[in-house]
Amino acid sequence: MKALVFEGVKKTVVKNVPDPTIDYDGIIIKNMANGVCRSDWHMWAGDQAIPQPIIGHEFAGIVEEVGSNVKNFKKGDRVIVPFSGSDGTCPHCLKGETHLCDSFLVPGVAYEGGYGEYVGIPQGDRNVVHISDSISFRDAAAMGCRFMTSYHGVIDRAQVLPGENVVVYGCGGVGLSAVHIASSMGARVIGVDINDANLKLAKEMGASDIINSKNIDPVEAVKELTDGGADVSVDALGIAQTCLSGINSLKKGGRHLQIGVTTKKEAGFISVPVDEMVMAEKSFITTLGMPAHRFSSMLSMVGQGKLNPGNMVTGEIALSEVEGIFHDMSNFKTTGTYVVTDFTN
Repeated sequence: MKALVFEGVKKTVVKNVPDPTIDYDGIIIKNMANGVCRSDWHMWAGDQAIPQPIIGHEFAGIVEEVGSNVKNFKKGDRVIVPFSGSDGTCPHCLKGETHLCDSFLVPGVAYEGGYGEYVGIPQGDRNVVHISDSISFRDAAAMGCRFMTSYHGVIDRAQVLPGENVVVYGCGGVGLSAVHIASSMGARVIGVDINDANLKLAKEMGASDIINSKNIDPVEAVKELTDGGADVSVDALGIAQTCLSGINSLKKGGRHLQIGVTTKKEAGFISVPVDEMVMAEKSFITTLGMPAHRFSSMLSMVGQGKLNPGNMVTGEIALSEVEGIFHDMSNFKTTGTYVVTDFTN
């Protein structure tokens, strides 16, 4: 099969590799669409180790083959693969927190992922989800890690309520997802970015207001728009500036949701204003992926047209074009999200 193989920091090549194999519990999927995620960029850029020669964790496709023990899927089924894979044995899985599974069965991390024509999924009955004919493969890939992580973060973790003021820092894939989901919950959403094209798309995804932080102080602008501060802030980028701006944009009692992970510059650590947060009772909340049992709720809303992840897809590309997207990500030039739909070159 053809695949985009990661050979080192900022070095990828499209070439022929062996097809994946599975055991009696596995499922092989013919890949139809795979989202280009900023998490992939972190690996390509050297911020994180490259765990597999073929990464990628935002994909959907058609079941090609199932192991003898697989009960819930058959050849030809249309499916999406949650990025938060699990084995079902650890204490977190037993509590229903499958996204925190100690096995961390993430595609492209625990096994070869979505930048190839075929993917072999371990423990397929647990780690594959049916999608209806009403959801395109492109839209399903757009739900990958960014959308489902934002869904879990905005709804389950930050518990955004109708009428609340929410500010989202960074309107890339994760941020646009957060904008769209929070606005669908009835919140007033403010999008902050340095890219006017991203801000235009944020408006289309439901933002009531947009701020270009290259031109004005975003914290002061948010406080003015919200008459004192937002109820919820979201850092969808993961750099020190957006994290701190998010915290500083909150009113007393506000909740900060951290979705973005740091770059090599921060190396996993950002200093936060602890004393001021204590005095104002500001909460710092994190989020990762989404429990498997929450997929039915999200997919139902997408199927009904209440959520439209495909609206933030700005381009369908080939495997050979992925590295160009990574270069644009390095310079904050990308708008929306890109999905690989051509796995032949």
